[in-house]
Amino acid sequence: MRRCSKPESHARMSPLEQFLIVFLAGLVTALATGLGALPFFLTEEVSDRWIVSLWGLAAGIILAASTLGLLREAFEAGPTGHVLAGFLAGIGLIVLADLLIGTHTFEPRTISRAEFDRLVLIVGVLTVHSIPEGVAVGVAFAQLGVEADVTVAGIGLPTLAVAMSLAVAIMNVPEGLAIAIPMRTYGIGRWQTVGWAVASSLPQPIGAVLAFYFVRTASSLLPFGLALAAGAMLYLVVHDMLPEAIERGRELPGRGRRELVTGTVVGFGAMVPLFVIVG
Repeated sequence: MRRCSKPESHARMSPLEQFLIVFLAGLVTALATGLGALPFFLTEEVSDRWIVSLWGLAAGIILAASTLGLLREAFEAGPTGHVLAGFLAGIGLIVLADLLIGTHTFEPRTISRAEFDRLVLIVGVLTVHSIPEGVAVGVAFAQLGVEADVTVAGIGLPTLAVAMSLAVAIMNVPEGLAIAIPMRTYGIGRWQTVGWAVASSLPQPIGAVLAFYFVRTASSLLPFGLALAAGAMLYLVVHDMLPEAIERGRELPGRGRRELVTGTVVGFGAMVPLFVIVG
C-alpha cells in the first residue's frame, strides 16, 4: 500500500469497475468473519483474555475510523444539521435492527447451556448487524475515482475506504468467534462453523454496493450517509462490543480492564498514522 501521486489517473474508472471494487471490499470484510472460527482448528477453547483483547482492538479501530474518518469527512462535506440527523439515524438503524429480531442484546459469549433457539438468535443478530457495517464500507468509498490517497493492488483508493474496510474486517473476527463458540459447543464441524460465520456477514457486500450507489447518485446525501455510518458503528461499539468485552473479562484479574484498555488503545493508535500520513 502506498500513497498515490496522481489521483486523477484513477478518475477514468468505469462505474462497473467501481461497483465491482466496492462489492469486493464488502466481500473481503465478510470473509474476515470466518477468521473468528479458525482458532478452533488449533484448540477447542479460546481464552477470555484473548477474546477481551480482540474486542478491545476492534473497538479501538472502529472508534478511530468513525471519528477521524467518517465524522470528520461528514462535517467537511455538509451542514452540521445533516450530520447530526445522519448520526441519529445511524443509531436508530441499529436500535430498529435489534427490535426486529427480539429484545435480546448482542451477546457473543460461551453458552454451553443455551438452547438451540439461542444459537439461532445470535446468528440472526450478527446477520442483521452486518447490514450497517456494509453501509459503512459503501459510504466510505464515496470518493472512489475522485480521491486516490493510497494504492492497494494497483488500484487507487480513498483513505477512508481503506480505513473503514480494515476496521470492519477486524471487527468481524470476534463476531465470527461469537458464532463459532456456541456452534462448537453443539458439536458442529469446524468448516461448517466457518461457513456459518461467513454467511452471517454476506449482507455486507450488498449493503456496501447499495450505499455506494445512493451516495454517488445523490451527492447531497454524502454528509448524511457518512454520519449515519458513524452513528451506527459507534453505537455498536458502546452498546454491544465494550459491554460484551467487560462481561467476558469478569473472571479475569482486574476484571479484564487491562486487556480491554490495551486492545482499545492499540487499535485506535494503529489507525491514527494512516489518517495523519495521508490526511
